[in-house]
Amino acid sequence: MSDPGGDMPQWWRGAVIYQVYPRSFRDSNGDGVGDLRGVIAGLDHIASLGVDALWLSPFYRSPMKDFGYDVSDYRDVDPQFGTLADFDELLAQAHRRGLKVIVDQVWAHTSDEHAWFKASAASRDGEKADWYVWADAKPDGSPPNNWQAAFGGPSWTWAPARRQYYFHNFLVEQPDLNYWNSEVREEILNVAHFWLDRGVDGFRLDVVNYIVHDRELRDNPVAEYSRSPSSPTYFQKHVFDRSRPEALAFLARLRHLMDGYPDRMTVGEIVDPAPFERQQQYTSPPDGLDTAYTFHFLSARTPTTELFERAIEGWSGAAGWPSWSLGNHDVDRYASRLARDDPRLTRTLLAALMCLRGTIFLYQGEELGLPQAQVPRDLMRDPFAIAAYDGGAFRDGARTPIPWTADGPSAGFSASGETWLPIDSAHRPLAIAQQEGREDSMLAFTRRLIALRRSSRALQSGEARLAPAGQDGVLAFERRTAGEALLCLFELGGADRRVEIPRGARVVFDVAGARPAQGGLDLPAFGTAILRVDG
Repeated sequence: MSDPGGDMPQWWRGAVIYQVYPRSFRDSNGDGVGDLRGVIAGLDHIASLGVDALWLSPFYRSPMKDFGYDVSDYRDVDPQFGTLADFDELLAQAHRRGLKVIVDQVWAHTSDEHAWFKASAASRDGEKADWYVWADAKPDGSPPNNWQAAFGGPSWTWAPARRQYYFHNFLVEQPDLNYWNSEVREEILNVAHFWLDRGVDGFRLDVVNYIVHDRELRDNPVAEYSRSPSSPTYFQKHVFDRSRPEALAFLARLRHLMDGYPDRMTVGEIVDPAPFERQQQYTSPPDGLDTAYTFHFLSARTPTTELFERAIEGWSGAAGWPSWSLGNHDVDRYASRLARDDPRLTRTLLAALMCLRGTIFLYQGEELGLPQAQVPRDLMRDPFAIAAYDGGAFRDGARTPIPWTADGPSAGFSASGETWLPIDSAHRPLAIAQQEGREDSMLAFTRRLIALRRSSRALQSGEARLAPAGQDGVLAFERRTAGEALLCLFELGGADRRVEIPRGARVVFDVAGARPAQGGLDLPAFGTAILRVDG
C-alpha cells in the first residue's frame, strides 16, 4: 500500500522497529520469566516511542537449550510464554496501536526434540530420514569433514540409532534442516503461510545465510589469522557450510509467497565475513528479501567515523535495502561495548544510527541507555556465554530483565523476587518510571530522535552520501530527497571541534549543545548536530 507522498510504497522502508526479547520484557504471571501477556501490558510503552513496528523474538515451543532458537514446534506457543490465543490478542492489540508485528522464524535448524528430528534420527528408511543433514563417518570413525560449529567444536554429532553423524551449525541440540530435500522446503513455506494467515506483518529470518550446505560436504579452507582465534570456528573460511548460492533459489520462492500477502516484509540476519556483499546479494531485487542486517555494527567495539563511513559507502548505488542496529540479544549492549558507558556518546551513536539510510532496529532497553549488565558466573544461563566465559556475561549481560521501576525485588518486571536472570542494580536508576516525564532523560531523547526521523522524508527514504567534515573525529553525511536536505554531524573522537557548514544552514536537532559560531559550528565532544541545508 503506497503512502500519499508516492515515493515510499512500503511501510518498512525507513521504519524504526523495536526488538522485544519476550523472556526479559515483562512477566505477567509471577514466574520470573517474561511472557506474551507481559508484552501486551508493555505495548503502550513501545507505542509511546513512536516506532513503526516490533520484532518479537522466538516464543514457540522449545526445550530452551538456546532460549527459543531451538524450536520443537513452529506452530505453537511455548507454555512458558502463553498460548496461541495470547499471541492473537497481542497481534490485535499492537495493530490497534498502529504497530506492525514481525516474528522471528528459525528455519536453518530445529531442536533435537522436534518430532521431525526424532523421526529422522530413528531410522535411515523413515519418511523423514532425509529431512536433516546426515553423513557416514570416515573410515577412521571421525566426522565426514572439518566443519566447525559457531558455538565451538565440530559441526557433527554421532547418532547411534542411525550410525551416522548429523550436522549442526550451533549447539548439538540444534540439528540443521536439509534444504536439498523438497519436502523440507515445502513444509517451511507452509509454516510461513501459518503465521501470515494469523496476520503477522512479516518475518525476521534467523541466520538466513546458513540454510543451505554444500551437497558434496567439501572441507572448508583454512582461514588466515594473525593470532590464535577465540574459537575453532574462526580457523576456517566457511565457504561450504554457510552462505551457499543455492539458498537464493529458496528465498525466491519465499519472495513469491510473500508477494501474495499485501504489506508484509522480510528481514534477514546475515552472519558473514563479507557483510555488505552478502547483505546485498540476499536483498537483490526482484527475488531477494526485502531487507537484511549484518554484524557490522553489532560486532564493533570502537566507535570510529570509519565504522559508519564504511556502512554508507558499502551501500552506495546498491539495488537492495539495508537494515542497521547497534545492539540485539546476541551481543553486549552498545552503551558499554561502543559508547564505553559515556551517556553523551551513547546518545550520539543512537543519533547516528537513526540518521542512516535503511530500516533501523532498536533493541529493548536501548531507549533507556542500559549498559551491559553484570551477571555472576553462577547465575549465567546462556550456553554460548558459559562455554566462552572470559570474565564477562556476554549475551546474558544483554538479556537481563527490563527495569520498569527503580524499587521492588524485580524492578517492576515481575511480581516474583526471583527472575530468570538477575537485574543489575545499575539498571534501576534508569528504569522506565524513573525516566518518564524527564525531558533530559535518554527515554525522552529517544522519542525526540524517532519523531525527527518520522517527520523527515530525507531521513526515511533519501539518498545518503558522505560529506567533508574538515575535522578528524567528525562523521559527516548528507541525507537528501526532493525538497529536503539534511547535513548530519557527529563528534566521535571526544574533543570539541569547529566544523564548517553551508551558509544558511540551521540546526534542527542537537546533542550536547552544538551552536553556530563565526566561520562554522562549534560541535562539542560527543555532540550531534543535524542541520537543514536546503533552501
